[in-house]
Amino acid sequence: MKILSVNSGSSSVKLKLFDMPLGSVVVSAKYERIGLGNCVSTIIYKDEKIVSEVILKDHSDALNMFLKELIDRNIINSYDEIEGIGHRVVQGADKYNCSVLVDNKVVEDIESFNTLAPLHNPANLLGIKVVKGILPDSKNVAVFDTAYHQTIPQEQHVYPLPYEWYEKYKIRKYGFHGISHEYLADKICEIVGNDNLKIITCHLGNGVSISAIKDKKSIANSLGFTPLSGVMMGTRCGDIDPTIIPYIMKCTDKSVDEVMYDLNNKSGFLGISGISSDSRDIINGIKNNNERCILAEKMFVERIVSYISYYYTLLDKADVIAFSAGIGEMTPKIRKDIIERLKCLDIFIDESANETVGEVKKISSDNSKVICYVIPTDEELMIVKETFQLIERL
Repeated sequence: MKILSVNSGSSSVKLKLFDMPLGSVVVSAKYERIGLGNCVSTIIYKDEKIVSEVILKDHSDALNMFLKELIDRNIINSYDEIEGIGHRVVQGADKYNCSVLVDNKVVEDIESFNTLAPLHNPANLLGIKVVKGILPDSKNVAVFDTAYHQTIPQEQHVYPLPYEWYEKYKIRKYGFHGISHEYLADKICEIVGNDNLKIITCHLGNGVSISAIKDKKSIANSLGFTPLSGVMMGTRCGDIDPTIIPYIMKCTDKSVDEVMYDLNNKSGFLGISGISSDSRDIINGIKNNNERCILAEKMFVERIVSYISYYYTLLDKADVIAFSAGIGEMTPKIRKDIIERLKCLDIFIDESANETVGEVKKISSDNSKVICYVIPTDEELMIVKETFQLIERL
């Protein structure tokens, strides 16, 4: 069965076609800068990577271009071969604790959650509507990033605010990157051969979240009401004192929207370093003794260590710590700096093993009380698995 995963952003879309139940990738594509002039198209097929500039006025153009590639390359003979399409949807609120077939009610619900994820849900919904228009006979499945975290207990997800805000306005901690954290938990349990583990998963990319997982269930996540909280990120600030917002509004005459834009887009690595939101540029700056890059990395490590330490006590010790996503998979220095700060918990690094990038690897030493792994995440595979299993049950 051919299953397509769709991850739609405001000006980009990532697509992967899988052969299920084998779980093998047939072809993948990424279209960036949609509607912004010269778009970048990247297609990977049979170990060949084709990058080109194209003109795409909207997401419909991108999907049609991808489907044309499938036909032109004889990957499929007909669109009917794509039986299922799994869509990443960032915010499912507290209504969805699992993936669901998309119908009109689900579309309405996703739209109603737009205020909770204004940067993500409208783009995710756009992808669904475009696909349903072009492939009307395929089954569409919404895979929610928040669903995995619905097992987080109330003492973890309720904020210490007036309780009616929780009841009336759904203000609570939702947690995000759930698709990634679920994949990592499943993979770790498979590697260790035990489903009853206490795991701390670190999804460290341009967006960052840390999860505490017990017996394959999420019990805490560093992200909260929105993906702005928790650890500092590429351009996002993470946890701050909320009174900073009205104070800086008075100091600068900025509106609340302008300040929120700065917190989301001009903070984190970019805000502290002043040069880039990309961790690779930060590491290069450290090599050149750039003091602000050094500070940015120290702040990043400090906040990750704080969450890992907290979750270690929340879990009553941990069996495994996993590092994943762009920074977690590809940046040995940051992993080393994090693990070295955890020596008081008898967690130690194997420096030689830690030099690995982009592959599954145990990076803790033999005398470490907690096993540490690098595990590349695969959100697309998780999306198509959910989609395939749901379709199979029909």
